[in-house]
Amino acid sequence: MVSNANQIVQKAVDTAIDQGGEVGIQVAAYLDGELAVDVHGGVADDTTGREVDGDTVFPVFSVIKAVTATALHIQAERGLVDYYTPVAHYWPEFGKHGKDKGTLYDALTHRIGVPLMPVAVTPELMCDWDWMVGQMADMHPLFEPGTKSGYMAYTFGWVVGEVVRRTDPKERPFGVFIQEEICQPLGIDSLWAGIPADVDPRVARLIDMPPDRPGMAPDSLMPRAMPAQVGTVQEVFGRPDVRQACIPGAQGIMNARSGARFFSMLANGGELDGVRLLSEDRVRTFNVPRPPSDWDPVHGVPHKGTIGGFHVPGSPGMWPAGTNPHVFGHNSAGGTVGWADPDAHLGVMITHNRMFPHGTRQDNPLFPIGEAIRKALRVAG
Repeated sequence: MVSNANQIVQKAVDTAIDQGGEVGIQVAAYLDGELAVDVHGGVADDTTGREVDGDTVFPVFSVIKAVTATALHIQAERGLVDYYTPVAHYWPEFGKHGKDKGTLYDALTHRIGVPLMPVAVTPELMCDWDWMVGQMADMHPLFEPGTKSGYMAYTFGWVVGEVVRRTDPKERPFGVFIQEEICQPLGIDSLWAGIPADVDPRVARLIDMPPDRPGMAPDSLMPRAMPAQVGTVQEVFGRPDVRQACIPGAQGIMNARSGARFFSMLANGGELDGVRLLSEDRVRTFNVPRPPSDWDPVHGVPHKGTIGGFHVPGSPGMWPAGTNPHVFGHNSAGGTVGWADPDAHLGVMITHNRMFPHGTRQDNPLFPIGEAIRKALRVAG
């Protein structure tokens, strides 16, 4: 670590705002279990001028999938689930219409065949856990589970989360499970899948992507996996009911310090400050690519997920995480990203409020921030 790490990363943050079009940003990094970078800049709400501070929380969309996957891994650690057992073993209703053989491994790796949202979904219905899991159970799979990829942009959270809920001896709501089994043991105070109402004033306002952004492949299924009526825009994800609902595939809200602390636990082999959530042997598998890397009809690119439910460098949107193949984490719609580097024992989170397409490394305004973190902390990759 270098003594001026915050200054190096702050300069990159200021450049992203002044020259890269960013509006509000937070960056935090834990190295060897200690907070080593903690900076922020810009505006949290462009309509009021409210500035970003360390306590501002941001919608992080799919980054919450890393937390959701970890909840399932905790259940596996306790012997309550087995990755290669069908989801229907734990959730019998899910076995309808040919989904009976789809395993937890298939769900973690986006190969269980239910990537699309229900046709009738609305923001209100998306907030209704029972309605959503009922829809997941009643869906016909797009393909035989386990035979190909179909990125579960939103649906991942309800499939994985419902298995955790059903195998929890305390039968807690999934958002409560995250708080009591992940956040509280690790001393994480600002990470949620469904915020308390009193947190709402701290949430940054999203800057939506421009309507003329580069289009996706004409045959992409993304418009059905993330329908416009529940899209990743301020009109939807700025609603109090949506922010307070548990939507654990797409609606995480956190600050960078809390996200980095979570990824620090993973970077340190499942343990932080003497609290162990997962075994080192289990975490060691989380960066193992899931073969084969077949074409994903939702993303429109080959799927580059891991067997643990994470993303790796080279996945769309993971550019700021660098090139080290041992790194794993998760990115989100709009560019937010967090990752764990087990080689360096480094956990990083970059949150922001200006939505932009994944694009190339050169187009990603957060990539230089990732580079600055590695430079400041003398980390390869």
